[in-house]
Amino acid sequence: MSKKRIPIVAIVGRTNVGKSSLFNTMIGKREAIVAKEAGTTRDAVWQLTKHGDQAFWLVDTAGMKSAEDEFELSIQQQIIEASESADCILVVVEATGSIGQEDRSVAKIALRSGKPTVLVVNKADKLKGKDESDYKKLGIKDIYFTSTTQRSGIAQLKDAITTIIPSLSIEITPDNIPVSILGRPNVGKSSLFNSLLKKQEAVVSNIAGTTRDVNRRTLHYHKVGIELADTAGIRRGGKIERGIEQFSVLRSLQAIETASICLLVIDGVEPSVQLDQKIAGMVKDANKGLILVVSKWDKAKELSNTKEYVARQLQHDFSFVPWAPLVFTSSETGENVTKLFDIILDIHQKQQTKLTTRTLNNWLAKITQRHSPAGLKNRHPKLRYIIQEDDNPTNFKVYGSHTKFLHWSYKRYMERELRETFGFEGTAIRFWFFDSIEPKASRVKKGAR
Repeated sequence: MSKKRIPIVAIVGRTNVGKSSLFNTMIGKREAIVAKEAGTTRDAVWQLTKHGDQAFWLVDTAGMKSAEDEFELSIQQQIIEASESADCILVVVEATGSIGQEDRSVAKIALRSGKPTVLVVNKADKLKGKDESDYKKLGIKDIYFTSTTQRSGIAQLKDAITTIIPSLSIEITPDNIPVSILGRPNVGKSSLFNSLLKKQEAVVSNIAGTTRDVNRRTLHYHKVGIELADTAGIRRGGKIERGIEQFSVLRSLQAIETASICLLVIDGVEPSVQLDQKIAGMVKDANKGLILVVSKWDKAKELSNTKEYVARQLQHDFSFVPWAPLVFTSSETGENVTKLFDIILDIHQKQQTKLTTRTLNNWLAKITQRHSPAGLKNRHPKLRYIIQEDDNPTNFKVYGSHTKFLHWSYKRYMERELRETFGFEGTAIRFWFFDSIEPKASRVKKGAR
């Protein structure tokens, strides 16, 4: 079955050109740290963004500086990784300064990747009498002028991105179930990866990773192909991890987007860390299947921890993904390793659940009659029609009026009711809301399936 992958758009550039301000303006809220001091943004920040009917991940990377120390070298590496992992690259320069060697280096790396590249001249409100041909010397064909303070040029930039994205190869038609193993460094991801390989029936092939630090193997379990991807670790914010454990949000997003199901490995000795929750949030936002895997349980038991105690703690910390199964494992003893295969197959089956349009709309009428949609700003949203996407059965499009004012609690109510009625255990589901109703001809066609 063909499935769509959400494209990744990376913002790159040297320090202090306004990348974080551009990021915040494009997503419509203050998320990245913004300051006058050059190099303030140290870690990539990501946000699932929607413009029109097109969704994409927007990622703000750290700026490029001279590699005076290992930390600054890692920042440069993020720009290189952006060119490898992103689907579209926004190279940002500032209108108030001259084009320097660092700008040329960033543009060169982006263009060398062969990925669609857009030049964004930020702080254009301060552009006075500057020859625009200077920017063309960077070799990037598409140039857009923006001002985050006046919000000028932002809509045009988003239009350009959404024009580029549909032409990208974002369709996935996997012969096997793609599964990515995620988690912080040193939580036991590679040990779990190796244990899963030992438990499988037969290794079919060795597939080279599309990005560095991703180890892929394909295996069979009960005659079903499963492609495992062991990713590099995600580090804590503010810490520097060496070698392959260095964090890359872009590689992680790519690993999540190319997977149908993600195994989030949580250290049984240190089971409650905020970064684990952030990773789970990334998986949920990407609308993927999720299994919470507690590793090193043989060592955790030596600390007198009980499964009941840890399970309660994790259920509280991961209450935003109550549908994700929790499994306690040990790569040393092999405890519950094979069980993961059974859960993967079960979640994969749930992800293929197909519902008729008539069944869905009967369900929508029932829940809206029971509880009328709650709105914001004294608006009263109406939900009239729902369909399930053919290429991604965990996506649902809801048509009505004033849907952008629908209260978040009502969206949560809809998800809870949908799960209680139809299942979808182990996988995220997503509602897209539109202020219109599909044409009758379209409704008749879909209702007849």
